Amino acid sequence: MKIVRVNNNNKHVYANLYQGYAAEFSKIIEDKPDENGLFDIYPKVEGNVSGYLLYVDDRPAALTAIMEKSAKEYEICDFYVLPCFRKNKIGKHFIIEIFELLGGAWEIKQVEGADHAVKFWQNVVSDYTVNSYIEDKYLDEKWGLVTRQRFSHTKGN
Repeated sequence: MKIVRVNNNNKHVYANLYQGYAAEFSKIIEDKPDENGLFDIYPKVEGNVSGYLLYVDDRPAALTAIMEKSAKEYEICDFYVLPCFRKNKIGKHFIIEIFELLGGAWEIKQVEGADHAVKFWQNVVSDYTVNSYIEDKYLDEKWGLVTRQRFSHTKGN
């Protein structure tokens, strides 16, 4: 398992994996591809949004986009593990490595109807924080009603 930050050399890998993620959520968020069959990447990995790729046996297995909303305050914008790698808690290990790498305060949102995502994040955040997190329903400007988990920690704790 190797985590790599998205840069100019590998942004095409991120863009390719993102298409599977967007397609999977297209029914829930009613998104459609463009005339070339491609989904827009939102948010773009630039400015205060960093992307990370997870490689397993030298193959891209997962992606995440993290927005730094302010100093040491992060939001997980996108998180996707390819279906063929959804075993052995690969996604959970991936995001925990990111939590440890960046430290700080975190916010994670799941759109209405993404029940599998809600269960995944409840499991991850509950285990990681030993149930020391806040979960609520939140009216997001872009996504509407979302389930949201929030927690803070000091890097290394």
